[in-house]
Amino acid sequence: MIHYEYPLSERIRTLLRLEDLFERFDAYAASTDPHAHHAALLTLFEMAEVAARADLKSDLLQELDRQKAVLAALRGNPHVQDSTLSQVLTAIESAHQGMYRLPGKVGQHLREDDWLMTIKQRAAIPGGMCEFDLPTYHHWLHRPAAQRMQHMQRWLAPFSSIRAAVNIVLGLLRDSGQPELQQAANGCYQRMLESRNPQLIRVTLVDNLPCVPEISANKYMLNIRFVQADSGQMRVCTDQAIDFDLTFCTL
Repeated sequence: MIHYEYPLSERIRTLLRLEDLFERFDAYAASTDPHAHHAALLTLFEMAEVAARADLKSDLLQELDRQKAVLAALRGNPHVQDSTLSQVLTAIESAHQGMYRLPGKVGQHLREDDWLMTIKQRAAIPGGMCEFDLPTYHHWLHRPAAQRMQHMQRWLAPFSSIRAAVNIVLGLLRDSGQPELQQAANGCYQRMLESRNPQLIRVTLVDNLPCVPEISANKYMLNIRFVQADSGQMRVCTDQAIDFDLTFCTL
C-alpha cells in the first residue's frame, strides 16, 4: 500500500516537510559513501531553513500542551490502556522540555558555524562545490566515514527535541482518523466536507496501481483526480473504477 497525504494547513505542511527531511537525512547519513554524506549535509541545511520558521517552536509547544491535557483526562478510562497512555504522556513531556530549553531559533548552531555557512553559500551555486571551490570541504569528504558520521550526528543533535515533537504530533494526527473504503468512477472523486474540517487527508492505494491521486481541497469540498503515474501527459485514469481508502485526520 502507498499512502498519499494532503495537508490543509501551513502548519501541518511544515511538519510533513520536516518529517521527510529527517528521514532523508537518516538514509544518507547511514551510508559510508562520501556522496551520500554530501547529500546528508545539504539535507541538514534544508532542515534548518524549514525549522527556522518563526512560529514553529511556539506552535509545537502549544500543541503538545493541548494534547497533554486531552490525554491526561483519559486516565482511568476503561477503554484506554494506562501503560500506553503513560508512555505517550512521558514522550510529550520530554519533547516539550527539550524544546523549551532550546535557545533562539531552531538550527542556530549551524548558522554560527562559519565553515558550514561557507558550504551552504556555495551549495546555492550550480556546480559550486568542487574541490577547487571548497578545498577544506574536499578534505572533510576524504576523512574516515566514521568521523564524518560523528560530525553529522553532532550537527543533528540539537534538532532532536523538534523531531520528537513532530513525530508525536503527526502520529496523533494520523491515528485520529479511520479509513473509509471509497471508489472513484472514471478516475474522479468528489465529496462535500460539511463539518469535518480535517487538517490532513490520507489516500491509500495498492502499490501496483498505475495511478496517483491529485488532491485539492478546502474547508467545503474535496476533489481527487487519479492520473497515470508513468505518462508524460497528466491523463486521468478513466478505464477502471479505482478503490481506495480515504482518511480524514484532525487533532
